[in-house]
Amino acid sequence: MSDRVYVFDTTLRDGEQSPGATMSLEEKISMAHQLEALGVDIIEAGFPIASQGDFEAVRAISRAVSDRVQVAGLCRAVPKDIDRAWEAVKDAGNPRIHTFLATSDIHMKYKLQRTPEQVLEMAEAAVSRAATYTSNVEFSAEDASRSDWDFLAKVFERVIDCGATTVNVPDTVGYVQPFEYHEMIKYLMDRIPNSHKAVFSVHCHNDLGLAVANTLAAIRAGARQVECTVSGIGERAGNAAVEEVVMALNTRKDIYDVTTNVDTTQIFPSCRRLSQIIGQPIPPYKAIVGPNAFAHESGVHQDGVLKNPMTYEIMTPESIGRTGTEMVIGKHSGSHAVKAKVRELGYELDEEQLGLVFEAVKGLADKKEKIYDEDVHAMIMEKVFRKRDLFRIRDMSVSSSSGSVPPQAAVVMEFLQDGEPVEEKTNVVFGKGCVDAVFQCICGVVGAAPKLERYSVTAVTAGTDALGQVSIRIEENGLRAVGRSADSDVIRASAMALVNALNRLMKIKEEQ
Repeated sequence: MSDRVYVFDTTLRDGEQSPGATMSLEEKISMAHQLEALGVDIIEAGFPIASQGDFEAVRAISRAVSDRVQVAGLCRAVPKDIDRAWEAVKDAGNPRIHTFLATSDIHMKYKLQRTPEQVLEMAEAAVSRAATYTSNVEFSAEDASRSDWDFLAKVFERVIDCGATTVNVPDTVGYVQPFEYHEMIKYLMDRIPNSHKAVFSVHCHNDLGLAVANTLAAIRAGARQVECTVSGIGERAGNAAVEEVVMALNTRKDIYDVTTNVDTTQIFPSCRRLSQIIGQPIPPYKAIVGPNAFAHESGVHQDGVLKNPMTYEIMTPESIGRTGTEMVIGKHSGSHAVKAKVRELGYELDEEQLGLVFEAVKGLADKKEKIYDEDVHAMIMEKVFRKRDLFRIRDMSVSSSSGSVPPQAAVVMEFLQDGEPVEEKTNVVFGKGCVDAVFQCICGVVGAAPKLERYSVTAVTAGTDALGQVSIRIEENGLRAVGRSADSDVIRASAMALVNALNRLMKIKEEQ
């Protein structure tokens, strides 16, 4: 059995399906480049049949990354999905079609309304069709962990004969227990006569908090592809976190005795990049990459770590690319220093984009004394990876009071065409609070009345002059959009986040 474990990253597909994790095309390409730097073997770039936007994103990523990394497009086991997936990934240097079909009794009866015999025929037909396009075909048996093992073995045997080179045994609803999963994978690999012709893969969800444990149990049983996401994002409770799986394999080589192609020093930069893109901070107690992962407050722990870090740290911060935040950019820094910092942080920007970031960083340096890596990250996401807006704030004023006069907001909005202002509108509104007044004022100008479903503020760095990173989610008539922004003024950041979300909402309406 091979000792190489292939890492299949589905952050851009399964991860993006989680609430609040929607990404623009530019953000997806940025994340794809970071995943390539991380060293994942396969990037599942999206679900091409889902929408035109998803199709365009998968095609763009296929063209953007090198042939060292495979690009997969997900599709149901139906001809139009398979054809569409191939159209999206065919320009990749190493394309993969990933088709799936449910195999559990509950899914076959209630969702598919098909008999096991019909499902078997559909699986064979789907893989056969995909194999006419490429020899790199993956088949997933959705809800495999609740499927009959003998029926599952029959399905996998047939699809391998039809050309599947990877077969996935997903724990779709996070139901299975580690010892069960180990037995299941071993049973399938031993029972299926042609199992040696395919790589066995696992895709674990975290509904019972066992996604990583199940993934590791499957590797022990012989699985050699793991499907994960950065920081474990994904539907419901999320997926197995790539950083946790990889570091468990690295830290406990004595147990697993396998290797991956992952550059572990890119783990923290990858999690930080995702956090910036989706506007959700890394939780303090998140394993491997959380702010508290290498923090020690207990006197006993501190004493031990000072004498030998290995007393309480089973890995080093440097091993995951976490070396601490250093201030290297300030108000006197030149464009070359900013350009070098951008490259150090893992971004490849053109001269126009670098100019935007440089001006933003210089503007921020006039407001705060120290510029940290996280500040530069935030400015890059704000100035480079946002979609072209339909409108923007030209000026705004907000006043508050502790007396009987309610807070007031006044905004001047510019309406844009091809990036240039064509109209200007103003509005003044009283609100229940400063943020409420700003939101009502802006929505009144653009003629929208969305519901605010989520509003969160996070300090990007420490100090009273820290950037406030605001993330919001709005909903209107069943359509949802996420907005993000960062500024040293939290009220202004809130206003810009709302405008970002409204621009996205308008784009969604246009696409529909």
